[in-house]
Amino acid sequence: MSQRKVEQYKQEKANRKQIMRRQRIMSVVRKCTAAAVAVVLIGWLGFSVYDSYTSNQERRTVAVNYDSVTDYLNGLYE
Repeated sequence: MSQRKVEQYKQEKANRKQIMRRQRIMSVVRKCTAAAVAVVLIGWLGFSVYDSYTSNQERRTVAVNYDSVTDYLNGLYE
């Protein structure tokens, strides 16, 4: 091995704990990011399914008789 490779190996060996720690942290960050993206996608998919289901439902209509209100308002203005 060349002297440069030997020096590089010694340096990596000396910093191995820091390198391993950094790799573990990056692994956790990647997993958390992937989990967050998965939660957002699943939530969006669930909302889309719910929205399309509710938009296809028949809307109930209710008839309201406003005769009493109209009579009361007409009585106020007379």
